[in-house]
Amino acid sequence: MLLRVFETGLQERQVLHLVHCIQNGGVMIYPTDTIYGIGTALSCINSLDRVAEIVQRRKEDMNFTLLCRDLSHMSQFTNPISNALFRTIKDLIPGPYTFIMNANNEVPRLFQTKKKQVGLRVPQHPVLQSILEVMDEPLLNISLPVNENEDEENFTDPTLMHERYGKQVDLVIDGGIGKIQYSTVLDCTQDEVGVIRQGIGPFEV
Repeated sequence: MLLRVFETGLQERQVLHLVHCIQNGGVMIYPTDTIYGIGTALSCINSLDRVAEIVQRRKEDMNFTLLCRDLSHMSQFTNPISNALFRTIKDLIPGPYTFIMNANNEVPRLFQTKKKQVGLRVPQHPVLQSILEVMDEPLLNISLPVNENEDEENFTDPTLMHERYGKQVDLVIDGGIGKIQYSTVLDCTQDEVGVIRQGIGPFEV
């Protein structure tokens, strides 16, 4: 199914339908403030085999990110942080940043690194914000895989995404033409923040 929302936005009944679908094992493709993503609810681990098939990787090798609604929501999945780090993150969200943080026991082991760390984001996109405001858990997200040998529009045009993946996912949300740009990844496992990958989110150490 292709759901066009880039002109009208999500209606309340659509949000409730999407959340019900996701939390019952549904997999969807959706717009973010960076590249389009593929995901499901954190609790729907059984759906990861479908995601792995789409991106053609072993689920153990995929770098999933937890999409959260706000900093308070993020803190449910991390160890306590300092006031200074709290203020740094607060100033950057919502936005195109992925924060690598020390995971607590609320994060399933599959989504932790060997160092017991996890990536978290608070995306600045109205579609995702509408969904996350209603969900009582994060979205388990991975970026849409990009093949550099293909036309860029195959990975930015939701209509073409639906033609390619429509039979593998439950829903493609058309939030307009997307980007092939990535978040800035920040190491927040210590008080001094480090840049792991410079993306579209500006950050100076």
